[in-house]
Amino acid sequence: MLEYVQLNEYKALMYARKLKHLFPAEAHLCCTEIGEGNLNLVFRIADKLSGQSIIIKQALPYPRVAPESWPLTLNRSQIEGQALKVQHTLCPDRVPKVHHSDPIMALTVMEDLPNHMILRKELLARKRYLHFASQIGAFLAGTLFLTSDFSLTSQQKKQQMVQFTNPDMCKISEDLIFSDPYFDAETNRFNPLIEDTVKEIWQHDPLLLEVAKLKHHFLTHSQALIHGDLHTDSIMVTEKDTKVIDPEFSFYGPAGFDIGTLFGSLLLSYVSQAGHCADLRERNDYQKYLLATVEEIWGHFTEQYEDLWGKCVNERTTAIPGTLDHVLHELLEDACGFAGCIMISRVIGLVRAADLESIKDPNLRAACERMALNIGQKLILERKQIRTVGDITSTAMLAADMI
Repeated sequence: MLEYVQLNEYKALMYARKLKHLFPAEAHLCCTEIGEGNLNLVFRIADKLSGQSIIIKQALPYPRVAPESWPLTLNRSQIEGQALKVQHTLCPDRVPKVHHSDPIMALTVMEDLPNHMILRKELLARKRYLHFASQIGAFLAGTLFLTSDFSLTSQQKKQQMVQFTNPDMCKISEDLIFSDPYFDAETNRFNPLIEDTVKEIWQHDPLLLEVAKLKHHFLTHSQALIHGDLHTDSIMVTEKDTKVIDPEFSFYGPAGFDIGTLFGSLLLSYVSQAGHCADLRERNDYQKYLLATVEEIWGHFTEQYEDLWGKCVNERTTAIPGTLDHVLHELLEDACGFAGCIMISRVIGLVRAADLESIKDPNLRAACERMALNIGQKLILERKQIRTVGDITSTAMLAADMI
């Protein structure tokens, strides 16, 4: 009887040899484990003769950051493979191609991206990517509009909602983003130098109320098939190309969550620059670039969303004047609040922001972390006053300057 077996480099190589359609018979294969994540094993299989390569990603039955007593369903691998296929259909240039899925072994075999770099690491090195904002904006518009009620029939959408039911991964987000960081949870990990600020957050009732509202929104608004974890570690880039990976948290949720997760990640990079660049002029210049990138992403997203609204709409109520403006305003407001939650959770919660964790001086790291917490709180509390994406970036600048 076939059963799940956890791979190592040798076993991954043997598995790849069975995939006859991916490599020629004379291929000289080698395998390297390349994964750094908490939930999966990732292997690169390459043919030394042709240079051709693939990625094998296998789900682990428990997260590396927690004890084995925290079991996870292996079904998330199948959901990830399905999400990649849907996203590739909608945005073929922005998502790696899936070659093979194996639900029993909980793995997906996909296109390798050997020339692409993880965006988070590139931002820490203060690299600039001129096409990133337009390409990720198009990805967000395509995936969030074309899987929504505005494009699909009611029956199509509900069938997809069943297909992408993902309770285990949603529970992780519910706990680690919206619950645990706001009280003295056992899972929390934070710099002891910011304990006073953390305790103030735990006692900040107006903030806790707004986070509770955002959590309820996350739980109940099944607007589109979202990536569910669209931070800068889930994006790979070259000078000309952007690819989105790792949609294992994918489910039908609030469309603003993907946008907010990305904005929050870019703002975490913004505050962390003080801990990675001693040259004030260089740092300020790059921080301006990061804020401009947030604004450009929203601009390209809305442009593409409006275009799809005019071409692919399948809902009669969209003809009512003002509907599109209302939808986009709600998305921006939600993105603002979710960005704040992401920032706070990555400072206080179990999964810390590597942008901040990599700052060696604990006092300097604490100063950057306080900036992140201050921005996060402002975005959550003031999201109802947001009218333009510029309001988000100006809020971030002002909140950072207050520390």
